[in-house]
Amino acid sequence: MPEGGTDRKGGTQRGLAGHRDHPPCTPLRVPMIRLQAGEFIGSYRVQDFIARGGFACIYLAEDEAGNKVALKVGDVAGGGRYITRFLEITSKRSPDWISPDETPGEAIFLRNDGLRIDFLDLHEIDELIQNEAETLLGARHQNLVRAREVFEHEGRPIIAMDYVRGKTLREKIRGLEGIRLNWFLSIIRALRKLEQKGQLAYHGDLKPENIVVKPSGSVVMIDPALRDAERGLISTTPHYNPLVLQNHKADVMAIGVMLYEILTGTLPFDEVPWPYAGREQGGEVERLSLSYFLSYPPPKDLNPNTPEELARLVYCCLTVPDYGLAELEEDLIQFLRKE
Repeated sequence: MPEGGTDRKGGTQRGLAGHRDHPPCTPLRVPMIRLQAGEFIGSYRVQDFIARGGFACIYLAEDEAGNKVALKVGDVAGGGRYITRFLEITSKRSPDWISPDETPGEAIFLRNDGLRIDFLDLHEIDELIQNEAETLLGARHQNLVRAREVFEHEGRPIIAMDYVRGKTLREKIRGLEGIRLNWFLSIIRALRKLEQKGQLAYHGDLKPENIVVKPSGSVVMIDPALRDAERGLISTTPHYNPLVLQNHKADVMAIGVMLYEILTGTLPFDEVPWPYAGREQGGEVERLSLSYFLSYPPPKDLNPNTPEELARLVYCCLTVPDYGLAELEEDLIQFLRKE
């Protein structure tokens, strides 16, 4: 699949992430805390910058024994739509900008009158970073990144995690490398196990950037959605969680969106998130709105080689409310057995 091309509405598609709703470049934000190679933060020696998201940057570092770790450092302010985007798709990463085919999370507040996407300040980001650390420290699975500790640096929380070597699913897609459905099966099984053990109710921000494929072929989920139930806040990526769900159905929809993207080279929904997300559903206006919102071109219309069983699986992920992880696992196993 080419990185450039034409989307289904006749516009120019900026890579497989399909960012038709973002301008090529937005005003530069206030710079975040910078870490330099060789600098010590806590007991860790910084080696290099790895990546950035909507609210934080990740640095490669070493502990005192020489083991590689990833340090997550909160920005001074955050919100995906406020991040400068490099003009051309690139594999280079910088604290100042992201490639236009990367999809950073947004800070979404769910209110009684609907959702609101907002800009977070330093203190709000620090609270979410602390919450993420507590979530990861309480969850253990080989397919979920492991947090080692959370510590303070200059009064701010820093998460030290295992460094996961490999390529993100985004890099695999961008490099036109083969995609294995077994990766998604591993993710589904991990999510079910974590939910059953009461360690992680849902990931909430599954997307190609948050799935790392190790050289061994195993996959690891990183960066679960930052969440604050008391404030009705979640940091998620609307292109992959268009209804801003806060349960395992968010992960089911995200997998459906990713499969659609892999099959067609574009995304199923343009105007995300759904404007009525977070409201009590049931009114006729909301029902009609949801029906219209969830309409999308069938993958076979864009890729005639799409297997019928896989198209049905995507349909169930995106549009059937009670189609959960168990049903998705069963259908994916059945499809893989036929291959």
